[in-house]
Amino acid sequence: MSHYIHDEKVKELEAKANEIRQSLIEELVEAKSGHTAGPLGMADIFTALYFHILNHDPKNPDWPDRDRLILSNGHICPIRYAAMAHAGYFPIDELKTLRKFGTRLQGHPERERLPGVETTSGPLGSGLGQAAGIAYGARMDGKKFRVYCAMSDAEHQAGNLWESAMFAGNNKLSNLTGIIDRNNIQINGMTENVMPLEPLRAKYEAFNWHVLEVDGHNIEEFVGAVEEAKAIYEKPTVVIAHTIPGKGIPEIEFDYNWHGKPPKPEEGAKFLNELRTLGGKIKSEHE
Repeated sequence: MSHYIHDEKVKELEAKANEIRQSLIEELVEAKSGHTAGPLGMADIFTALYFHILNHDPKNPDWPDRDRLILSNGHICPIRYAAMAHAGYFPIDELKTLRKFGTRLQGHPERERLPGVETTSGPLGSGLGQAAGIAYGARMDGKKFRVYCAMSDAEHQAGNLWESAMFAGNNKLSNLTGIIDRNNIQINGMTENVMPLEPLRAKYEAFNWHVLEVDGHNIEEFVGAVEEAKAIYEKPTVVIAHTIPGKGIPEIEFDYNWHGKPPKPEEGAKFLNELRTLGGKIKSEHE
């Protein structure tokens, strides 16, 4: 077991991730639009971030010394919203307003609508540049907070992301940790068929980053990687998190067709039942 996190805490986070996946399915069914596969795959990581890793205060979302979490792949925001709601940023019931007219929970996050959202995201490839700028500014100001940037794997097909990676490596932004959702899918197929990304690790290393690879569903492993990043003083760190798109719903796992569509009501009911059964197993294993 990682010395960074106790076994009891890991169990608690696994159970919480299952609850957050259930909230995600409910909000997508209600919205009748939105992304399913990626958000399900990132549920464990967002749970670990909001319930263990981030130095933040849901009651005071603009606290100047908070850690910053930048979501570059804005289309997976339903899982960020679900994690934020469970963490106390806003009522869980508000998740049902996802993508509805006038909602604070837009289909891509808007910084000025929802307290706790650091940037407006939508155009893929731009989040790392924003995160690097915030990290660079923090160092200029002598601030100790850390900056985390969640990215998709497929957005690494965008050139501006690599300019940002070069900037961060050149400036040795050790207060910056990138998190790549390496789920191998994008809207029209598998990444290695559409536009191959490998060797992804070697590319980041060539840009002077410290690279760690983890199982994105192993909370203990992910927490250990993020803690290691804090001990790397001379370069930024990127965590390549290998995830299963659609994780938790076996019949849609690895199916890129679920990248950008929500479950219909009957599918949602079935998925929720599967997640509740899984949640019961998680609970009984830990008792």
